Amino acid sequence: MAQRVLVTRPEPGATRTARRLEALGFEPVLLPLSETRALPVARDSVPADATAIAVTSANALRHAPSGLIERLRRLPCHAVGARTAESARKAGFFSVNEGPGDAAALADMISIELGETTLAYLCGRVRMPDFERRLGSNGTRVVPIETYDTIALSPDPSFVRQQLGGQPIDAVLIYSARSAAAFGTLMQRHAEADLLMRGATCFCLSGRIAAALVDGLRVEVALDPNEDALLDLLGVSD
Repeated sequence: MAQRVLVTRPEPGATRTARRLEALGFEPVLLPLSETRALPVARDSVPADATAIAVTSANALRHAPSGLIERLRRLPCHAVGARTAESARKAGFFSVNEGPGDAAALADMISIELGETTLAYLCGRVRMPDFERRLGSNGTRVVPIETYDTIALSPDPSFVRQQLGGQPIDAVLIYSARSAAAFGTLMQRHAEADLLMRGATCFCLSGRIAAALVDGLRVEVALDPNEDALLDLLGVSD
């Protein structure tokens, strides 16, 4: 019988992850515990002296207004990894540099290539400060342009019951601290969910995310903060 893996990330990524899990022989169970929502972006948010763009999440591109993309697309775009780079190309950026898949490594790469300059950073309201801090310490002025927010969800008990189907969950994939906190709340509020998921191992994208989980759960952290490393924790790799 296939292992049942709970996917907590928001759509559209949840469905994409489910397809990967199915191809690897797992049974995905979709229960998004967060969602992303577009934010209004002021017309004057783009710095006039920006020489390049940085993107560390495809969501920042997906939620960016078309007018903003039009203003930025002629600048070189530095994307954190392959998937984000693909999203940037689809969004219409003319020149896209694909990073190594890690925000800290991308910051170092940009510092080496651009030095002391002004960088427009398409990002979410909820984000780790390390990327901006690392660039700033190397003399790069980073101007964040927040295009989306991440909101924790509290699924209806009937929906949770429907998704779980009365069967135990073997593993839980957790991609953000918001989802980790929402997962803890879910376990506390719904006795059936707690019963079916208490024996699962929670696989987290980073130590910071793992720290947001409630005590008493089995937790493992990906070696790198990307989905490939997360799925490697399941004992397989595609």
